[in-house]
Amino acid sequence: MKYVRFKDKDEVMFGIVEGDEIIPLDGDFLQGKPSKLDSTYNLNEVKLLPPVSPGQVVAIGLNYALHAEESGMPIPDEPMMFMVSPTSIIGNEDNVILPNLEHRIDYEAELAVVIGKKAKNVSRDDALSYVFGYTCNNDISDRTLQKKDGQFTRAKSFPTFKPLGPVIETELDPNHVEVKLTINGEVRQHSNTNDLIYKIEDLIVKVTEVMTLNPGDIIITGTPSGVGPLNPGDQIELEIEGIGKLENQVVY
Repeated sequence: MKYVRFKDKDEVMFGIVEGDEIIPLDGDFLQGKPSKLDSTYNLNEVKLLPPVSPGQVVAIGLNYALHAEESGMPIPDEPMMFMVSPTSIIGNEDNVILPNLEHRIDYEAELAVVIGKKAKNVSRDDALSYVFGYTCNNDISDRTLQKKDGQFTRAKSFPTFKPLGPVIETELDPNHVEVKLTINGEVRQHSNTNDLIYKIEDLIVKVTEVMTLNPGDIIITGTPSGVGPLNPGDQIELEIEGIGKLENQVVY
């Protein structure tokens, strides 16, 4: 099932996508079990928002072997995690703003895990039961600052650096989905999550050993090889099998 957050005039609403229609709900799908309302919206006529507004964004680095290789870095002995500011999140069709054209700023296609219930010290067998669903994320990164700082938070936390959406899909095998990113129609990244070094269950286990995750928090799970720089005017299309396409334009 596909869930969305969207805006009707100035009101933020929640809904379920069925075909080209949104059936609105009487509350947040992450809070209890909201009921369907007796109305519909055309999916192509509303403004889709990021499907969640997380309190925490936990990112995983170097989780595909070929990306570690192209980065010139060894594969981590365990999942390499870091935090990113939630204020960096934007939605489908929002503009990615490059703050400094002198810096190299890269795209990174990633599967995002949306947490559905409070999670701490989760076992591997139970890990996926804490997931509400999955969505697309572009982990945009300022490589100049990343190299300068020796860590990732500043380089990845600028406003608009984390496009998220367009929907949350709840019925998905997260360890076996195709991930593809194109720039101006040219394929730059094309892989499958079956190439993840640390599977989704392992990531949830390791993250919840350290911190408590709450409904709406997200884990972004690493990017495949093929990362490269963004330029003003670029049209980005990130597609994950079973979820859909996340589209953004780059501006300065």
